[in-house]
Amino acid sequence: MVHVPGLSVPDIGSFIREQRLAARVSLRNLAKTAGISNPYLSQVERGLRKPSAEILQQLAAGLRLSAETLYQHAGLLDDRAAHADTAAAILADPVLTERQKNALLEIYESLCRQRTHSLGGSDAPATGPWATDARATDAPTT
Repeated sequence: MVHVPGLSVPDIGSFIREQRLAARVSLRNLAKTAGISNPYLSQVERGLRKPSAEILQQLAAGLRLSAETLYQHAGLLDDRAAHADTAAAILADPVLTERQKNALLEIYESLCRQRTHSLGGSDAPATGPWATDARATDAPTT
């Protein structure tokens, strides 16, 4: 796990175990699906081993989670950077109209606030590069 000073990163092993139990997947089945050994997965869940990004990706597939979710819990990916990348991709999409971009951004921000609130964080409005004057435009472009 990458240690970032001042940032409390929850134990990735505990998170993986919680997700596995919630999905009602046995340790053996997840290990098989991820292509790793049972003992290695057990050690990861107990915090004795720190999985690589590649192993996290394989575990995410077995848990039917996004790899980014596991990367964030492992401290490998900054959550704010992921939000900025998503918003930037929406804003840069040449196929979407401005109205569609605004609608997607509003939905995305709402989902982010719901997730933050469900994790015990602040319910404050999301901020980022999408909070620009471009969102204020409600007129569709043709």
